[in-house]
Amino acid sequence: MNRPATAPVTILLTALAPISWGSTYAVTTEFLPADRPLFTGLMRALPAGLVLLALARRLPRGVWWWKAAALGALNIGAFFPLLFLSAYRLPGGMAAVVGSIGPLFVAGLAAALLGERPTLRTLLTGIAAALGVSLVVLKVAGALDAVGLLAALASTASMSAGTVLTKRWGRPEGVGPLALTGWQLTAGGLLIAPAALLVEGAPPALDGRAVGGYLYLALANTAIAYWLWFRGIGRLTATQVTFLGPLSPLTAAAIGWAALGQALGPVQLAGMALAFGATVFGQLGARPTLRPTPQPSSPPVESFSSTERNGRKDSMDVTVHALRR
Repeated sequence: MNRPATAPVTILLTALAPISWGSTYAVTTEFLPADRPLFTGLMRALPAGLVLLALARRLPRGVWWWKAAALGALNIGAFFPLLFLSAYRLPGGMAAVVGSIGPLFVAGLAAALLGERPTLRTLLTGIAAALGVSLVVLKVAGALDAVGLLAALASTASMSAGTVLTKRWGRPEGVGPLALTGWQLTAGGLLIAPAALLVEGAPPALDGRAVGGYLYLALANTAIAYWLWFRGIGRLTATQVTFLGPLSPLTAAAIGWAALGQALGPVQLAGMALAFGATVFGQLGARPTLRPTPQPSSPPVESFSSTERNGRKDSMDVTVHALRR
């Protein structure tokens, strides 16, 4: 039997997900075709989901068909397009600033659905995280686009609701985070596919650099990162998990400085310190659940083989940086 991971190890492993998402902007701008955000979202979600399904060899059963579809829509299928729309319509960094209020969204939803009552400390830490991210990414802004602002708020609400519902519903008995992640990525990718085709048309021609970029995004940036993320949701509190989110724009800013020659002034450095401090502070004093609690009433899952026998389952943008999570 596997020994449960300690809370610090679980936090560090979960933190690798938003750190990985912070690399999306650099990969997208340096390797991928321009102006194809929905196609990029599709190439991240669907291949990653199918790979994880093949590895897990599990399909949902019973109520978990609609639960997996709902979680996939919230965490992937709706989140990606809304985030892309906001990033392209808002001035630099504003989408990331709106996204940084995610911990406050989650605190409210966790109170209603999980009984995790927000404390004054949680609320103040969430405000500090949002302020820190704002100092890092927000440039002088012109008039705000109402559609872009609504899309940014909706994308943040979608991911926050997905995080809390993932925590509330847990997993069916006998199902690990690998299968649950595969279900969500596949469902989300299938939702994005028709939108990508209708809005962006046929897929673009891909050269070797683009293929390499999409492979990185699908495998490391999505399959592994989301597996770590949903694994963390099962072992930590919802508030702890969402306070790791600011690591995404902070990573994007660091990569932009180190690899893309983007400047970081005193204000940005102060913002990074404030946001990182809020991220660390958000992990303290919580009581994580180290083992996900299975739901005894949930029906058992079904493997591919048994199903067949029965006849057949940017980065957060930082100045448009880190566009896809």
